[in-house]
Amino acid sequence: MKFLPISLLILALATATAFAYDPSPLQDFCVAINDPKVFVNGKFCKDPKQVTAEDFLFKGFRYPGNTANPLGSKVTPAFVDQFPGINTLGISMARIDFAPGGLNPPHTHPRGTEILVVAEGTLLVGFVTSNQLNNTFFTKVLYKGDVFVFPIGLIHFQLNIGKTPALAFAALSSQNPGVITIANAVFGSKPPISADVLTKAFQVDKKVVDYLQAQF
Repeated sequence: MKFLPISLLILALATATAFAYDPSPLQDFCVAINDPKVFVNGKFCKDPKQVTAEDFLFKGFRYPGNTANPLGSKVTPAFVDQFPGINTLGISMARIDFAPGGLNPPHTHPRGTEILVVAEGTLLVGFVTSNQLNNTFFTKVLYKGDVFVFPIGLIHFQLNIGKTPALAFAALSSQNPGVITIANAVFGSKPPISADVLTKAFQVDKKVVDYLQAQF
C-alpha cells in the first residue's frame, strides 16, 4: 500500500482545520466557566463532576424582550456567555421581539450562519452578497412558520411590516457567532473613524457624517 505524499496530508489537515469554526468537543460536554486572569480562544471547562442539569437550561426566552427603543426590537441572545452549557457544541440561539414597524438593523455574524423561524407576525427579511457577487440583494416576506437562512458573514436584517408585534427565533452555527451592527460600527466606533474617510466612502458632505456620528 502506497502512502500519501506529505504535502497532500498537510493540505488535508489544513482543509479540515479551516472548516472547524468552533472548538470540537473531545468529551461529552464542556460547560463554560470564566477565568478573568487568562484569555483563550473559547472558554475553560467546568469540572464535569460539578456540572448539574441547570448548566444545560436557558430561561431567557420565557418573556418578551423590551421593544421600547428607537429600533423597536430586542434581541435576546443565548450565546455561550449567556448559556455556558453550549460551550464547544457549535450552536447557539437568539430570540428577537419586534414592535409594529420594529427593525433588527443590518448586521453580520462573522462566525456563524443564521437560520430564522417566524413564530408570530410578518417579517420582511433580506441579505446582501459580497462584492464578488456584485452585492446582490435577496429579500423575502416571511409569515408565521416560515424559515429563512442567512449565510455566514453576510449583511442581513429583519423588519416587522405587520400591524401587530412579531416574534422570531434564530439558531446559529457557532457558540459565539459575534454581531457587527453596520451603522454602529461605522458611525459609532470609539475613537470615531475620520470624517475624511467616511465622506469619501459614502460620497456625502461632512455635515451628514457629523450628524450620523452624533446619533451614536
